[in-house]
Amino acid sequence: MKRIGSRQFNQDVGSAKRAANDGPVLITDRGKPAYVLMTAEAYQGLRGQRASAGELFANLPDTCNVDIEFEQRATNSFKAAELRN
Repeated sequence: MKRIGSRQFNQDVGSAKRAANDGPVLITDRGKPAYVLMTAEAYQGLRGQRASAGELFANLPDTCNVDIEFEQRATNSFKAAELRN
């Protein structure tokens, strides 16, 4: 997966669009993954699948050099509301 910074993306959108023809393009913001640019056809293909983002990234070819760690969500991450009179 090609990886470009948000500044480079803003300066040369055409290049990013051309790269997306070969596969998804990861756009970073301050070095962290922020967005993925892909063709509409590729997106339509993903919409038919009911996979999580983690599963989609896990199934990318080994030629992709992107390391992403996903945090597990707590099953009960809500705090009780504190009511005051």
